[in-house]
Amino acid sequence: MFDISFYSAKGEPSDSVRITAATYEWLAKSAFSKIGGESIDTQIYLDEENVILPLVELNQEIRQQLKKIFSEAIISESDVVLTKLGDSPSKEEYQSGTYRLRKMLELLKCVENENYQYLQRI
Repeated sequence: MFDISFYSAKGEPSDSVRITAATYEWLAKSAFSKIGGESIDTQIYLDEENVILPLVELNQEIRQQLKKIFSEAIISESDVVLTKLGDSPSKEEYQSGTYRLRKMLELLKCVENENYQYLQRI
């Protein structure tokens, strides 16, 4: 499993989206891996202490690019899911078939949350 974590510069709670290796690989092959350049060691206040983490700053340009990537992935994945699942999927089929879609929605919500100023790809 891999985590994509979002952090605030002001010590507010962070959020992590845990994804499978296959989903991370899929993201790595997309434009996601090209956005934001390299991570920079950045000092933030986390869990009541100052820590230094390799982070990408979520400036407006990067935030907009990520919103576009995740929105397009959601649209594309929605079509795949609807075609694949049909009218009466089992609970297992539904959970398996919607996994990537749900993760893209989680990532989009984090990117849209203006409280998060940094992204960490682990």
